[in-house]
Order: sequence, then structure tokens, then C-alpha cells
Amino acid sequence: MRVELLHHAACRWAPAAHQLVQECLTALGLPDRVLVRVGDYPSPTVLVNGTDVMRPAAEPAEARACRIDVPTRERVLAVLRASLAAESDTRHSSAVTPLDLAPR
Repeated sequence: MRVELLHHAACRWAPAAHQLVQECLTALGLPDRVLVRVGDYPSPTVLVNGTDVMRPAAEPAEARACRIDVPTRERVLAVLRASLAAESDTRHSSAVTPLDLAPR
């Protein structure tokens, strides 16, 4: 799972968002590794596997701006849980081995 925090250098909400994401990862028993990228982003933005936790249907924007819809604990946990479930489904489906149907 790839977890990212995008923010611009002057974002005063970035440290709190970083701490929130780490707390959510820890609460779910996941490593608290967060890739932090500083640049011209709506700030702060939390991405889980490329999905914005606050606007899942939107493409990540590249514009330096302060976000009004800052990441919440509920949204971060929901997207992390959904990502875990999707990874679990993928692992289970790839663990199924095809039957050997060759004639004996």
C-alpha cells in the first residue's frame, strides 16, 4: 500500500495531517510509512494508492492551494480499510491455483 502526503511548503495543516495519517496506520496495525512530497499541491492532500481520501473520484490536482476539505480520521481510516480489503481480495484470488486438466 502506498500512502502519500502532498503539501506546499507553507501549509500550516501539513504536520497535523501527517500525524493523523500515521495514527490511522498504527491503529490498523500497518507500518506508518508515509511518502511526503512538498510542491505545488492542494494542501494537505492524503493519497492512498493514488486515491485522494477526501475526493476519491477526482484526479490529483497540481495547484498550490490550501484545502478547505482537510483529511479527517474517518475518511483516512475508511480508505485505508478499503485498500486493505482490496489487497486481501487480490491475494486470495491469486492464491487459487488452476487445476491440472491435462489428460493422464
